[in-house]
Amino acid sequence: MDKLFDIGMIGLGVMGENLSMNMINKGFSVSVYDIIDSVIDNFVTGRGKGLPVKGCHKVEDLVKSLKTPRKIMIMIKAGSPVDQTLDKLLPFLEKGDIVIDGGNSNFNDTIRRAKMMEDKGLRFIGMGVSGGEEGALNGPSLMPGGTKEAWEHIKEIYTAIAAKIDTGEACCSYIGEGGAGHYVKMVHNGIEYGDMELICESYDLMRKILGLSSEEISKIFTKWNEGKLNSYLVEITSNILKYKDENGEVVVEKILDAAGQKGTGKWASISALDEGTPLTLITEAVYQRCLSAHKEDRVAASKVFNKTPISYNGTKEDLINDIEKALYVSKIMSYAQGFSLLKEAAKTYEWNLDYGAIALTWRGGCIIRSSFLGKINEAYKKNPSLENLMLDDYFKNEIDESVAALRRVIATAVLNGIPVPSMSAGLAYFDGYKSEMLPQNLLQAQRDYFGAHTYERVDKERGEHFHTNWTGHGGKTTAGTYNA
Repeated sequence: MDKLFDIGMIGLGVMGENLSMNMINKGFSVSVYDIIDSVIDNFVTGRGKGLPVKGCHKVEDLVKSLKTPRKIMIMIKAGSPVDQTLDKLLPFLEKGDIVIDGGNSNFNDTIRRAKMMEDKGLRFIGMGVSGGEEGALNGPSLMPGGTKEAWEHIKEIYTAIAAKIDTGEACCSYIGEGGAGHYVKMVHNGIEYGDMELICESYDLMRKILGLSSEEISKIFTKWNEGKLNSYLVEITSNILKYKDENGEVVVEKILDAAGQKGTGKWASISALDEGTPLTLITEAVYQRCLSAHKEDRVAASKVFNKTPISYNGTKEDLINDIEKALYVSKIMSYAQGFSLLKEAAKTYEWNLDYGAIALTWRGGCIIRSSFLGKINEAYKKNPSLENLMLDDYFKNEIDESVAALRRVIATAVLNGIPVPSMSAGLAYFDGYKSEMLPQNLLQAQRDYFGAHTYERVDKERGEHFHTNWTGHGGKTTAGTYNA
């Protein structure tokens, strides 16, 4: 009888290939399949030569080559290709078999697929995977969600291949039922958008106001990475800013300022709107990518409007120190928004999320990995029901210490015509969150005036609604819905 393999991998792109190698390196045997035969053959005769890997040119052969219950991971483009792959797999699967979707699937699709698979007696895991090529090979951050029973069967493999923090704990833990794993990955990606935009805004201020070179800014990011801002993204930013091509020229200065995106940040913003939860800093990061893509329009507009002259009278050291604090405190506000979204989604989808464990999962292996996440883990360990991350003692003190610097940085940017949309959105969120009174009393009056949408009163119990006949010509009929 032919040897049976531990796990199957469908899709041998960058992530699928490197995850397969990671599994093999951790002592597991892997059977692989790709829609392109040459990709299979090249892997088996190349990186996989002499290792416990089997190439299969048919989905049926892949299924037959696996131990039961069969464990099959899909690492392909999200969307309809996943559904098409499941359609190909279903005729050959047996009750209890497990399919793991490790792509960037929309959590709504994962909820649907998990139900479909469970109705057929099969088990489905939607697993967020972060870390890129390096992480896939050496240890990614993994966010599995879906059928709880299935997790127990695949736990050994995925905790083995996941990144480990200093204590030896794996950056991998079961998130929750249905689409919980992919939802957490979506929020992770939204936070990633925010982190990257905040770093870019800091870079832009230093080059435009202070006139620093890329290499000078690289040294600043290197220094920052030794302190509170220690993170993978700050580290690679330092490396990028000093990287030179074969002509000795800095590469980043030759890169077109038109950003791409794959949609996960946008999904997070859409979900935040659905949940009625502010995700303003992250959404501005998404919009800034959209604006950057309109390169030709921006070039044309730059020739129409007068340029704002750069005027800054402070010292270089003071502004650099302020930007460092502004970047850190904005980061706190971004993560506060992200975790608030997770809390609201948990209520909607009835997930029992462990926010400290999620922070720990992101602590290593993933793109947003940073020492900062250890503080978030501590905050939720201390108070699992923490309403907002900014209310934790540590983060409250950090905000109190640095928010003045954020105000100065934003003011300087505005006066010099330099956009800092995510920093500005973070500060507006903070100022709004701590405001006992917002001007939406006037907004409610406006809504009631033109649409009889009713309002609540400060001198009455919450939940009791009132309507005023503002013009004297209206009736007593009010609108049938009210959304706070």
